[in-house]
Amino acid sequence: MTAWVRGRVQGVGFRWFTRANALRIGGLAGFAVNLGDGRVQVVAEGPKDRCEALLEWLRTGDTPGDVNGVTEIWATPRGGYDGFEIR
Repeated sequence: MTAWVRGRVQGVGFRWFTRANALRIGGLAGFAVNLGDGRVQVVAEGPKDRCEALLEWLRTGDTPGDVNGVTEIWATPRGGYDGFEIR
């Protein structure tokens, strides 16, 4: 799953909290990275129910900053991630 999070999500610890929640959910690999346009991109691979739990947190959880919207796409996992990173 790849999600793009819009709003005031840079400079507020959003990527760190995303990583912490991915680790709390467990079984996820991927990353969170700031994009040049102010969004945060989150890539998560793992069991679908766990990816859905992370997506739900991104949309409605107690996230830092102010999330105005989340867009996601689902695709076949590519692998190659070692844990869940902040980039």
